[in-house]
Amino acid sequence: MNDRLFRTRQLLGASATEKLQNASVMVFGCGAVGSFAIEALARSGIGHIIVLDFDIVEESNINRQLFATDSTIGTKKVNVAKQRIGDINPKTQITTLDLFFDENTEINIKPDFVIDAIDTIKSKIAIYRWCQKNKIPFISSMGAARKTDPAKIKIDKISRTFACPLAATIRHQVRELKLRDFPVVFSTESAAPHHSATKDFGSIITVTGAFGLHMVNYAIKYLIK
Repeated sequence: MNDRLFRTRQLLGASATEKLQNASVMVFGCGAVGSFAIEALARSGIGHIIVLDFDIVEESNINRQLFATDSTIGTKKVNVAKQRIGDINPKTQITTLDLFFDENTEINIKPDFVIDAIDTIKSKIAIYRWCQKNKIPFISSMGAARKTDPAKIKIDKISRTFACPLAATIRHQVRELKLRDFPVVFSTESAAPHHSATKDFGSIITVTGAFGLHMVNYAIKYLIK
């Protein structure tokens, strides 16, 4: 029983677990959704995890971001991610990219799977184009803000999304750019009222975390199929 992947192997089998250990997954964004995705990848035994983010941890992140604690405020998110992954499994190969990704970014990495957990629309479109150009399978997170019911979260193609303003914008741009359809995680719940005069929307860990876990579950199924 002295084996950190014993329960995974009991459920999925030795061959599937080995596939996960030999796989590389890249996560764009180490925030509310991405931090949970990274955590799940590390605990599932993914052999090589690539994390990309340009931001630092802020106190306002603590309510919903796994990497945000009192001791990590002011620290680069990719550095916190690296430390946490290493604590979970020292054998995991970790690559950190401390940068903002857009259409002008050049990265010489080709992972087996990509998880998009960022919220900047131009960057999301750039990720889709990069993945499709390089034939990398991926899944993308739509809007988790102003949602409160994890039971309303589902995975479907971007063309079949509804009840999500971010997904509506992405759908329109995907059609205009003639990109291929792709899977996303989104919520079918109507948005909750906005209780602030600022442009920042409220969000809660029970939903953002579930978004990240849904995407990793999809990735695992893809990698072991």
